[in-house]
Amino acid sequence: MLDQVLNYSIIMINNKLKIIVTSVLFFGISAVYSQYAPPADQQGTTAIHADSNIFIAWANNCVVDRGYADISNQSLGMAIYGDDESGIDKPDNGVVSLGDGGIAILSFDVPIADGLGWDLAIFENSFTDDFLELAFVEVSSNNINYFRFNSVSLTQQEIQTETFGLTDATKINNLAGKYRGYYGVPFDLSELKNIDVLDIYNITSVRIIDVVGSIDSTYASFDSEGRIINDPWPTPFESSGFDLDGIGIINNRDNTSITEIIKNKGGLIFPNPVDNNFRINNSHKIDRVIISSMGGHIIKNIAMPDEYIDISFLTAGYYLISIYCDDTVLTDKLIKL
Repeated sequence: MLDQVLNYSIIMINNKLKIIVTSVLFFGISAVYSQYAPPADQQGTTAIHADSNIFIAWANNCVVDRGYADISNQSLGMAIYGDDESGIDKPDNGVVSLGDGGIAILSFDVPIADGLGWDLAIFENSFTDDFLELAFVEVSSNNINYFRFNSVSLTQQEIQTETFGLTDATKINNLAGKYRGYYGVPFDLSELKNIDVLDIYNITSVRIIDVVGSIDSTYASFDSEGRIINDPWPTPFESSGFDLDGIGIINNRDNTSITEIIKNKGGLIFPNPVDNNFRINNSHKIDRVIISSMGGHIIKNIAMPDEYIDISFLTAGYYLISIYCDDTVLTDKLIKL
């Protein structure tokens, strides 16, 4: 996504300088600021509410291998809060705590598939926007070989974030737990498309691994660029570590037959990112277009839309767009500049 936005900005710089300026200011992702999407309900967030109509299914099986409540003091035993079934279905704040380095493996009735935009979202139960317990996310198409989404943590590594310490979400990318409860962190399988032994159109299981937030190299977890990930630690309680509250499915094998054709055209809508108006890349009869906030609130419901849809009234940010056509609903993320 970052590469796509920056490439788009560079391509357009000679024709429309406004785009590169607004995209850098809005997304806050330039090399100077080194920031990522902010907390839920803030401009530029990617947080998706559990009630959003973007979700077509939920994980329905979960197996947990608990970690210690405090890996540096193993006499305290394992995390024990919740049970395996607490990690399935729609988030309801009934969670399973993984403990330091604990693992949860989740599966689904229908395999997840790479489709338009994000493909899945993972929920934790934080009660605030800045008490963040993080986890790595890995996927598998054979339940044997797992591959991790590239993660980034730009939080400082010199001073330990204390047990109830705070973390700036704009310093975190591609780690579950970035957002507060009932708001999922989305992941796009296309980021893993160049891995030969991974079939991104047939993801049969997802593995969640708690980040041990210690900056002590004996216990530390590292992001994809080798930086220590500093999050609240130790958390020597029965609810230690990442608290899994569910995995929402956005694209699976049942809803991607039409989207593959559309993806070959460059996406569901064009252009995207978009300034004032866009058109839909779809030859099927379109009955309705719904534009929603990331929180799932319907902003505009358009029956029988014109060829071009005007969104000049929207402020800069991420939105969800749902296209209803031929008894099918196609959903993608819309980026308003």
